[in-house]
Amino acid sequence: MLKAGKVGLRARFDDDIPILRTELYDDVVNGSRAEGGPWRPITPGSKDPRLVVDDKEPGHVPFSVVELDGGTLVGTATLWGIDNHNRAAHIGLGLLPAARGKGYGTDVVAALCHYGFVVRGLQRLQIETLADNHAMLRAAERNGFVREGVLRSSAWVLGEFLDEVLLGLLAHEWRPGAAD
Repeated sequence: MLKAGKVGLRARFDDDIPILRTELYDDVVNGSRAEGGPWRPITPGSKDPRLVVDDKEPGHVPFSVVELDGGTLVGTATLWGIDNHNRAAHIGLGLLPAARGKGYGTDVVAALCHYGFVVRGLQRLQIETLADNHAMLRAAERNGFVREGVLRSSAWVLGEFLDEVLLGLLAHEWRPGAAD
């Protein structure tokens, strides 16, 4: 398990799937804001890649996020779009509604940075998030990510175009524990 602050990142367990489906992916607003496409329901038992892990997919490493104190599932974290040639990847995360506002996002980003830079030997990590996702922007910036640009009106979300912010962090800029 990867640990940072109050959270740990571990493998996805079968018991996690119904909770994640109900609390994250069945929520139309959250699902529409988190995905790059329109929200769609997930059929129970489906092999949807947002829930079911394909260990043979080398460019996508999903984790379940748990509280270190008690082991309660609080969300998901992903290193995706892993490009081994350019040594780069993207970070994504989703916290269950009850886990938001507790600083877990900052800890999740820190754990994903450790995984990306130390475990995988990557050179660059990148985050794309909606411009009004202040929690994600704070979590990224607390971990040293730098705003590199704004993609104007690039995301169609629930009937309107929204800006996305692009943030990046290079291995030599990363400071373990900077978020503390």
